[in-house]
Amino acid sequence: MLIQVENLTHVYAPGTPFERVALRQVNLQIAAGEQVGILGPTGSGKSTLAQHLAGLLKPTAGHVLLDGVPVHSAPRDHRLQVGIAFQYPEDQIFEQTVFREVAFGPRNLGLDEAEVTARVRWALEMTGLNSEVMSQRMPFTLSGGEMRRVALASILALRPRVLILDEPTAGQDPQSRRRLLERILTWQEETGLTLIIISHTLEDLGHTLERLVVLKGGQVVADGPTRHTLSDSALLNAVGLDMPEPVKLLQTLRQKGRKVRTDLVSAAEAATEIAHVWGLPPPPGPSPRRGGEEGRGA
Repeated sequence: MLIQVENLTHVYAPGTPFERVALRQVNLQIAAGEQVGILGPTGSGKSTLAQHLAGLLKPTAGHVLLDGVPVHSAPRDHRLQVGIAFQYPEDQIFEQTVFREVAFGPRNLGLDEAEVTARVRWALEMTGLNSEVMSQRMPFTLSGGEMRRVALASILALRPRVLILDEPTAGQDPQSRRRLLERILTWQEETGLTLIIISHTLEDLGHTLERLVVLKGGQVVADGPTRHTLSDSALLNAVGLDMPEPVKLLQTLRQKGRKVRTDLVSAAEAATEIAHVWGLPPPPGPSPRRGGEEGRGA
């Protein structure tokens, strides 16, 4: 599904002493099947933009179009093509058991119970949760990380064509974070859905997504290849964000005369690059995708 954001402005509490402009004249286009990250400091408008993409807010000015239809006023079946998992899962979990929570959406689609059950099991497994163990648990007895997975499973069970994830790996340990992102990317590649991830974890976005949109003060200040964006120290400093630690290390090595790439944003990629340049055996574990050689100079 093609997403078009045209001159989008959103003002909270207009005409009151609490008036706040969250988005200012945002223009953006996301093609069907793209993987896009949205990055910015706290208060930059990321979550407000995500809610507009899902049709949960009405623009103060401008438009958000989904296949040419204004998403906030689109028919219900059209809006259900977009799924959003919020940063705080307790804000969207309301059922008495995990099974009923994940089944809520499919049941409202009118699916029969056999299909509902199949979708619940599949969605829980996709997020790394054992369906047999988790199904009858009460959601509010879960840890924060488990609640995020249940909230995500409830969205996946709808099989949306656009999936928006607001801080999907918050509260997860590094290994769980990596596995969850791998599952999501595998499903995205298999189905061709449009994937939009909002995250403060720069390393996750860097080795997961190809395109990054950067917000500051409710405006788009950068939109381009993720590796290039996350290795642009001037841009990140202006926005108020730090470069990923692997990029810092590689740039320090480059300044000391080592001919290393400086656009590798994950620790695994950086370790593989350093081993390559030093003529050492590659580090153990899966070999990261290295891409082109654009970051290595003469």
